[in-house]
Amino acid sequence: MISQNIYNKINKSSWIRAMFEEGAKLRKIHGAENVYDFSLGNPDYEPPVEVKNAIKKYTSDDSAGLHRYMSNAGHPEVREKIAKKTSEESGLPVTQNHIIMTCGAAGGLNVVLKSILNPEDEVIVFSPYFVEYLFYIENCNGKPVVVPADTKTFEPSLDLLARSITSKCKAIIINSPNNPTGVVYSEETLKKIAALLVTKETEFNSKILVISDEPYSKIVYDQVEVPSILKIFKHSAIVNSYSKSLAIPGERVGYIAVNPSIADVDLLINGMIFCNRTLGFVNAPSLFQKVIADSLDTVVNTDEYKRRRDFLYNNLIELGYSCVKPQGAFYLFPQSLIPDDIEFAKRALKYNLLIVPGSGFGCPGYFRLAYCVDFNSIKNSIPAFKALAEEFKGQK
Repeated sequence: MISQNIYNKINKSSWIRAMFEEGAKLRKIHGAENVYDFSLGNPDYEPPVEVKNAIKKYTSDDSAGLHRYMSNAGHPEVREKIAKKTSEESGLPVTQNHIIMTCGAAGGLNVVLKSILNPEDEVIVFSPYFVEYLFYIENCNGKPVVVPADTKTFEPSLDLLARSITSKCKAIIINSPNNPTGVVYSEETLKKIAALLVTKETEFNSKILVISDEPYSKIVYDQVEVPSILKIFKHSAIVNSYSKSLAIPGERVGYIAVNPSIADVDLLINGMIFCNRTLGFVNAPSLFQKVIADSLDTVVNTDEYKRRRDFLYNNLIELGYSCVKPQGAFYLFPQSLIPDDIEFAKRALKYNLLIVPGSGFGCPGYFRLAYCVDFNSIKNSIPAFKALAEEFKGQK
């Protein structure tokens, strides 16, 4: 009964979930404390107290209307608060009319792509990438075009990007801080991309939308700042969620912020509102729209994430692993100790290490570690990483 298309996608679906399932088996055999699971970017934090207080406030509120249907773009007062904060960060006149509440960033990305893509329109993604980008593009009859990043820095390669943009290019997805590398794209690089897009848009007499997927934008370290995409790119939209910044991934609440400088911005937004409804998302759950509106100045403890990053990164480097030090998010993306990263991930299971091969992110030869896990688990995993490194010593 299942379609051939979905059957094929299941067979090549996410390595992240595959390793997570392997972890469930190992925990039954060895006990949870003896399994070091770095597979899933699932924050181990509980939400900040401000979020919990807002939940209590709205679940005990007797005022009518909280659980009823609302505007298909979301609660106006929530959108107004998000617009004000977005305007402050970008310096642009963003209003509530430029904000659409969505079921997380995944829902938001599907809404944006559905709104802009004609069949066979191309969308550029930089590898390594979050694997589901490719599925989202194909959901909307688009064609993914993968452009490898510079593996010395994991920032986009301007030369490869320039050669990859054709007259069919409709959008570029940017993810910074990046999953899986943790790299924050520099303002200099982003401005060079913006200049390139102006040239290409003139050449092809078309517009290319820059879609910035920003669920990790509040999780950054070492005084690094995430450049404003809306400020740098005229044709741009932010897709964001509070899954990581407020540690509420199970609530699936996010938004789209559309650049007010876009010429036909009202038409584009109306298209997104239509797609938000007809794709079946409608918009983010009413209760949690209210909750996040009361928590916009709150973020999880990034100091603890930094402690985990520093400990794991420093120990892996000392053991002989090679890795670009992440500036944000909660991932490391070290180089595999053998060329076959899939075999390397399988061999890591022998030491109860659950890692995700870079091939799952379109970047063979690397592996991802999600360090959003208990610090003691990270500390106890170091002997296992040492044993793994010793097994492959001299084979790289």
